[in-house]
Amino acid sequence: SLVWKPPEGARAVPIRGYIRGYRRVWWQQSTDHRGTPEAPGRTVTLVEDPTPGALVWGAAMLVSENATPEETARIMADLDHREKQYDHRLSLDVYGTDGKVIARDAVTYVGTPRGANWAGDAPLPDLASIIATAKGPSGPNYEYLFNLCDALRDIGVIGGVEAELFELEKQVRVLRGAPTGPASAGKL
Repeated sequence: SLVWKPPEGARAVPIRGYIRGYRRVWWQQSTDHRGTPEAPGRTVTLVEDPTPGALVWGAAMLVSENATPEETARIMADLDHREKQYDHRLSLDVYGTDGKVIARDAVTYVGTPRGANWAGDAPLPDLASIIATAKGPSGPNYEYLFNLCDALRDIGVIGGVEAELFELEKQVRVLRGAPTGPASAGKL
């Protein structure tokens, strides 16, 4: 959700960015935001991907350069709380469209098999069914998916490395009886 809902007091870098050596997957359960302990939703996490050229597009968030150390600490504490179901915090470099580093050691939250909310892989139709129906304190699970897809489209990511994500969006829209969304014609 950081791609489309930055933390209060932070601003999104107004350029596209990606990290190398990872891929986005729906292997994390959400029991506190987009689902409940009785009916968990699904959210994305990152897993290492040794495939040459593997990358994940998204948005980096910068804490305002005018922030005091106290404000920066509050923002990080808020993020740590918001992302508490992810059991690992990484520092990864973010690259711009020109392939140069635009942010060094960006804080990145990931779920791992050691975490309580790790669900692992599932067939796309099963994920679509979960996401179409799960709902938690932060709203319906499908809203998370649709907002993520819209945010990626806004930065120019359509198909390509995220083809499975957009196929999942299509399947959830069909299950919900919603229009299948905007036509996609990008190259990222």
